[in-house]
Amino acid sequence: MAQRDFYQVLGVPDSATTDEIKKSYRRLAKQHHPDANPDNPGAAERFKEISEAHAVLSDPEKRKKYDQMRRLGAFESRRPAGQRGGGAGGQGQPSGMEGFEFGDLGGLGDIFSSIFGRGRREEPVAENLEAHVEVPFRVAMYGGKVPVTLPVTEACATCKGTGAAPGAKITTCDECNGRGSISFGQGGFAVNRPCPKCRGKGTVPSERCPTCGGAGDIRAERRVLISVPPLTETGARVRLKGQGQPGRGGGQAGDLIVVFTVEPDRFFQRDGLDLLCEVPLNLAQALLGTRLRVRTLDGKKIVLKVPAGTQPGRKFRIKGQGLERGGRRGDQIVAVKVELPEKLTPEQEVLARQLAESAGLKY
Repeated sequence: MAQRDFYQVLGVPDSATTDEIKKSYRRLAKQHHPDANPDNPGAAERFKEISEAHAVLSDPEKRKKYDQMRRLGAFESRRPAGQRGGGAGGQGQPSGMEGFEFGDLGGLGDIFSSIFGRGRREEPVAENLEAHVEVPFRVAMYGGKVPVTLPVTEACATCKGTGAAPGAKITTCDECNGRGSISFGQGGFAVNRPCPKCRGKGTVPSERCPTCGGAGDIRAERRVLISVPPLTETGARVRLKGQGQPGRGGGQAGDLIVVFTVEPDRFFQRDGLDLLCEVPLNLAQALLGTRLRVRTLDGKKIVLKVPAGTQPGRKFRIKGQGLERGGRRGDQIVAVKVELPEKLTPEQEVLARQLAESAGLKY
């Protein structure tokens, strides 16, 4: 089917600015989103068309190449009226465009293929891997390494990624003529999909590999050590170049994108560069005062003096025992929680009443 003019799809002139294109896209995407039109079967296709138009026109380099092809009359709105009819099924082609393939245009075909990925076989691009990694609180604060087991797709060791059994003959796929993809629709304006016969390779073996079934790759696991930067927060991401899915046929590997989740600590919480913790006090300690040994994040024990008459929730600051960034170091904030006995013996109750009466406390 004919490729609609992307400016027409978004309802903007070809002189539209990037902001105007973005504004129109957001309005149309919201209007035609499939979730907002559950009873309209055509909404998904319209939304896809809008998204494709925005993906090209919002990218300066792609838009420049697209405009080059547009000036040659390759799109619906640029064709003369007399050239719109007549194709199979009533779907028109420009004059002389029947059976058109962008690969036949040489350099111009490369321009269009670089935008849409059509008209010639492209080398498979290795996929990025995304790994969600849980990190202990202390490692996330100070930095360190954590082991991660990743599921990956690797080239089959038996066939070396060809999909062919040992000794099998490999020939060009007669379904896609070696392109690795087949077209659905009219001529060069069709949508390309991986060839189901050769699975995108462009070649087929006389006998498939018994190990991978002709796929050329197998599922495997890889164990790696991930470096965790200091002061990592939940949701933080790092990209490791070339550590993703291995590339086929010796191609470049994808990237590994690591998403961190910081495990909560039973004692510490983070507030900027400060570390927060809570320690229990019994009634006698709160009334009479005491000394407590408080643990720090790096495993040390620091003596904290609690004065007599300390109130529940009071906070004490231990200087310099927090986290460090750019030469600045936070503190450790210790809050006290006074724990009272749930039950008293008769003797204890008498003593408590005596204390209340002597202190003038109402009860």
